[in-house]
Amino acid sequence: MLKQPASFWHLFGADFILRTAYQMGKTPVLPLFAAAIGAGQMLIGSIVAVSTVTGMLLKPLIGALSDRWGRRLWLWLAVALFAGTPFLYQLVTTPDELFLLRLFHGTATAIFGPVTLAYIIEMGREERATRLGWFEMARSGGYFFAPAITGWLLTILPPEQVFTIIGLLSCLAFVPIAFMKHGTTPLQAQRGQRPSLWRQFASGFGHTASRIELWFASSLEVTVYCVTYGLKAFLPIFAVQEAGFSVLAAGLFFTVQEAAHMLTRPVGGRLGDRSGYLPAISGGMVVMGAALLLLPATTTGAELVAVAVLSGIAQGLIFPSTVALVGNAVSASHTGLGLGVYGTMKNLGKVIGPVATGGLLELFTYGTVFRTLAGFILTAALLVLLTHRQRQRAYE
Repeated sequence: MLKQPASFWHLFGADFILRTAYQMGKTPVLPLFAAAIGAGQMLIGSIVAVSTVTGMLLKPLIGALSDRWGRRLWLWLAVALFAGTPFLYQLVTTPDELFLLRLFHGTATAIFGPVTLAYIIEMGREERATRLGWFEMARSGGYFFAPAITGWLLTILPPEQVFTIIGLLSCLAFVPIAFMKHGTTPLQAQRGQRPSLWRQFASGFGHTASRIELWFASSLEVTVYCVTYGLKAFLPIFAVQEAGFSVLAAGLFFTVQEAAHMLTRPVGGRLGDRSGYLPAISGGMVVMGAALLLLPATTTGAELVAVAVLSGIAQGLIFPSTVALVGNAVSASHTGLGLGVYGTMKNLGKVIGPVATGGLLELFTYGTVFRTLAGFILTAALLVLLTHRQRQRAYE
């Protein structure tokens, strides 16, 4: 890995703190809190999902505004929202209030996601996927540690007080952010020569709409997230009710998966920089397909762990290269907007995946559905590889 500027590590530290704290507020504390104040099953699901919808709607807008006014303002605003919102959970008394607060809380991730990725993209084109792979380890670390920390806290504190701990932890992110150096974006540097806000939006959205690579990378991301979030939603039920594993084994699946994902990301990023982004993505999809094909036949804990490892490795190979593809596809003046559009598409996959998988399970067995998902992602892998070879021939 190339030596990174100090701002990279400041951003890495802030991301790890905030993502860990935010994930602590999702699983398992949020469903338990919602149930404790009287939410039914369907409303609990809506409360858990609604923050994702906020990101889908706001990420392109926030990205475009950060292109115009700079990343610093939005970064500080995101940290303030992450740190301040958890203290409001103490005031919630009804499911409707919790729903609205989650909708508001999602604004923090809607700002933080595209702005932080824009910072990383703008640190240089060389070794871009490797840098993204290392940076995304911060987020993966949050997914890895948060459930265990929250589970322990819930043994000694009620859910609403856990949110207070989350707010206090989030405040620590102000420290690394305070030491960051902030550059100017190309649009911000134009000052008096900048187009009006509406012209910038029209130009930016027109530019991103014409970027075939952006939509190609975003479509790949939707595909992968449809599969991974469908698996996340229904693997626990399959493992416990169909395959006869314990609840602990089902929980450990995702811990092992996230550990493999976290450790593979830098390797996946470096592979993308060295061998090409599309081969790295295609290889990751093949590994994901293999994991899904093996899943229905798992009968022992060791086999389940092996599937979790393969699934985590697949994600570590895919995601750094898809983000790097987006960074290369859009102009420097519209980096934030492009990453915002990418973030919206990613969130779309998170929403579609569980719904589509649930619909398939209404009609077919778990084994058939997992094999169908495997066929879906293996077909996508073949298309990515064929696209790569076609590009190679075009350059010959």
